[in-house]
Amino acid sequence: MTQFGSVLIVEDDPALAGALGETLRLAEYPYLTVASAEEAIVCIDSGGIALVVTDVNLIGMDGFGLLTNLRGRIDSPPVIMMTAYGTIERAVRAMKDGAVDYLTKPFRPRDLVSCIAKHLRPPENDDPIAVDPRSVQLLAMARRIAASDATALLAGESGTGKEVLARYLHRQSPRAKQAFVALNCAAIPENLLESILFGHEKFAFTGAQQAQAGKFELANHGTLLLDEISEMSLPLQAKLLRVLQEREVERIGARAPIALDVRVIATTNRDLQACVRDGRFREDLFYRLNVVPLTLPPLRERREDILPLARYLLARHAHRARRVCTLTPAAEEALLRERWPGNVRQLDNVLNRALILQHGEVIDVGSLALEPVVESATVESLTLDGNLRNAEYELIRETLKQHDGHRSRTAGALGIAERTLRHKLAQMRECGLLTDY
Repeated sequence: MTQFGSVLIVEDDPALAGALGETLRLAEYPYLTVASAEEAIVCIDSGGIALVVTDVNLIGMDGFGLLTNLRGRIDSPPVIMMTAYGTIERAVRAMKDGAVDYLTKPFRPRDLVSCIAKHLRPPENDDPIAVDPRSVQLLAMARRIAASDATALLAGESGTGKEVLARYLHRQSPRAKQAFVALNCAAIPENLLESILFGHEKFAFTGAQQAQAGKFELANHGTLLLDEISEMSLPLQAKLLRVLQEREVERIGARAPIALDVRVIATTNRDLQACVRDGRFREDLFYRLNVVPLTLPPLRERREDILPLARYLLARHAHRARRVCTLTPAAEEALLRERWPGNVRQLDNVLNRALILQHGEVIDVGSLALEPVVESATVESLTLDGNLRNAEYELIRETLKQHDGHRSRTAGALGIAERTLRHKLAQMRECGLLTDY
């Protein structure tokens, strides 16, 4: 699976076209070559072209003619112009006509690669990367169920890519042209979550100065993602169940319900069946959500995805930074050796940090700055300069364990607000230090 669409080289000199193609092949960019602007238009019409690199001087329609043809199109690929006649007038004309950049021949291969890296746009709706057999099987299952309107429950550790899969389900569904609305149930204070989810009328409560549509309404005819559904309080779970059963929502303070046509996808990084047994999640809501269950394996259990994901994530960060950067074989080996308790999110953070630390075009092991995972922090193992936070996290983990994962009792025992506890737990998941609560 490629990270980007193809680069289209438009060059009527066969030797130069071959040299440009070889440069892109070595840089691992997919590419096509054509010898005329007319062929280029046919190729672009066929789709899959992410960027055009064209000579100005071509037989028949020249590069400026091609640029003019593409300028009036919707979602036309960006164009880089190249010519042996690098006058200021031509450069100014190319940029005015809509070119994103200009290369003067002769140029070095790395100049071409850097220019392409700067302007090649990653796809807006990229599919999940699936190379490992477990991921391939999961994606195939997702495609099969996408066509239905059944509620889906995506389970997996924090950072495994549940929202990415949810967006993929939406794009593969008949609702793809309708809205996709996401709501993180853990990120919103409990006293606001009901209003945000269901909406409210003007003056429904203190501070409601105007009517507000809820997430269900905003997602009508499309897809609503309820992220971290296990963080929702029991009273709100009951109201959510009614909306799912009746297929209608009533704003706070409203007199009449609003009919709904929404596909709901919920995610959780906890064992919802265990939450049901412990009385922290409604059994009837669990079965209403668990119509189509999909479990995303942690990154350590799909090792063949690690390097394709790493290359993609690095390319995305490099593109945003207008740079081109690759991993050395030693760096890739180091990534394969990691356990990745924080999963894809942790991998993404490592690569983003490496790009910031490394100012060249190659990232080696040192730039990755990989650290051993803290499995169990103790006071004796902590250093004054860095790890008091780990001591705090370990205290939270132990208190959660003592209270069987019950959030309210844990917050009370720690002497902090439940909202503060939720924030701390989210931080721990980001660091890969919490996967079981």
